[in-house]
Amino acid sequence: MAGFSVPGYGPERTSWTKAFARDSVVRRLDWPMLLSALALSLVGVVLVYSATRNRMGLNQGDPYFFFVRHLLNTGIGIALMAGTIWLGHRTLRTAVPVLYGISVLLILLVLTPLGATINGAHAWLVVGGFSLQPSEFVKITIILGMAMLLAARVDAGDREHPDHRTVLLALALATVPMLIVMLMPDLGSVMVMVMIVLGVLLTSGASNRWILGLIGAGAGGAILVWQLGILDEYQINRFAAFANPQLDPAGVGYNTNQARIAIGSGGLTGTGLFQGTQTTGQFVPEQQTDFVFTVAGEELGFLGAGLIIALLGIVLWRACRIARATTELYGTIVAGGIIAWFAFQSFENIGMTLGIMPVAGLPLPFVSYGGTAMFAAWIAIGLLQSIKLQRPLSAG
Repeated sequence: MAGFSVPGYGPERTSWTKAFARDSVVRRLDWPMLLSALALSLVGVVLVYSATRNRMGLNQGDPYFFFVRHLLNTGIGIALMAGTIWLGHRTLRTAVPVLYGISVLLILLVLTPLGATINGAHAWLVVGGFSLQPSEFVKITIILGMAMLLAARVDAGDREHPDHRTVLLALALATVPMLIVMLMPDLGSVMVMVMIVLGVLLTSGASNRWILGLIGAGAGGAILVWQLGILDEYQINRFAAFANPQLDPAGVGYNTNQARIAIGSGGLTGTGLFQGTQTTGQFVPEQQTDFVFTVAGEELGFLGAGLIIALLGIVLWRACRIARATTELYGTIVAGGIIAWFAFQSFENIGMTLGIMPVAGLPLPFVSYGGTAMFAAWIAIGLLQSIKLQRPLSAG
């Protein structure tokens, strides 16, 4: 009948079928990873709300202040992920020199009067009320830059593994921003970057001598930094409190002691959402950012906290599958760097709340409140999805 159409047929059916065809972008996305990252972000929205709804000194009198902004940050992060997928990791490979230059410029600006100190770390740019932590984006450019150098001749078929000169150039590329970040000083970000470099070298097929040498250099550098007094007093105190948990429990050891009390009080199933006495009583500092895991431990218990760890595990598992399946070394290295980043930062954040790692001021990926960290994490997911989409379909 002319002018009559049935939903699901004709043009509608064609567009719907194309969207979910086997070779469509929608079907080929890694949905377990994507849904796990989204679940972590949404769980973070609830935990951040629980941690900040009663903190009138932080939320400007609006209990939904952080709730709305965390949702907005998640939405922007997902948009950045979509843009990264649309551009593709191979396109970004050609833009690495520009991206690297911009990221180095931004962290240099932190050392100027534009830089600001937030939560004890002079690692922020504040312009017109908008705050940005450039070191989060540096993690991405280090991964892309090192991958570009290490994979160039291998993907071209000239070599089976990166040669020593190429590895040296890649390490120099990573060292420049790391030294600048150390001058802030932002020790937590430097620790993550060191682990990223190790992850990149491991997945690149570089000689094990470089890995061992880097570990030795890292140990020597840590001793040198300590001896030269580069670290701020609050950073030294954090390591002292880690070595001796009973040191100044009302001062430097307060954060970790209260964090363990909060997690320990949750038991198996928790005290109930919004019912945690440590959280409601505001005993744990920075609970919406560095110590957000304590909210899960107290109010959702071992099961709820375990769910967060399981979701992070799914993200890492899927990233490992992508790294193994891609046919180009560049994609493998990028995935390996992201895996090292997420794995170490998650372990450090959760570990410091449990007292098995020193407090380093690192957010829990996707869960902690913070715009720049959220944006960088979702861009990393976009890179992983792009690697999966641009490999041959026969690879799975």
